[in-house]
Amino acid sequence: MDTAAMSANDWVGVFFTLVAFIGMVVVYVMVFRPANKDMFESQRGMALDDEDAISMGKKR
Repeated sequence: MDTAAMSANDWVGVFFTLVAFIGMVVVYVMVFRPANKDMFESQRGMALDDEDAISMGKKR
């Protein structure tokens, strides 16, 4: 790999790729850590919970 021939776009791409990789590793560690199980289990049905009515304003 010729780092001297890399343009600014190449360096930005490398930077964002590394940030995305590190972010994914952090998220995987959080999700698969047994100590965090209770936190994630408490929010397990959040997407399916529709008990709270959403106010759409007045109908015309």
